[in-house]
Amino acid sequence: MTTLIANATTAASLVAHPDHYYGPGPWWPIFPFLWLLLIVGLFASFRFFGIRRWRQVQGFAGTRAGEAKLAERYAAGEIDEQEYERRLSTLKRMGSS
Repeated sequence: MTTLIANATTAASLVAHPDHYYGPGPWWPIFPFLWLLLIVGLFASFRFFGIRRWRQVQGFAGTRAGEAKLAERYAAGEIDEQEYERRLSTLKRMGSS
């Protein structure tokens, strides 16, 4: 008799809460979409800020290379001091923008 009552109670609770039998529901694609959105967002932000940083470093390296080449030309006597100062100020002005 107790087994019959226990089975009836279990059956009644299953009938009252049937959501376990019909799958996860129509909202299940939301979570994979959110994970995909998070991964794409992280990738895009790393790519954007990484390229920005890389361009800054490359621009600085280009400015330093220009200054080195200009110093070599001045040391070799190809340009005079006024030309060196003028070109150096132009390089620094363009590098800061």
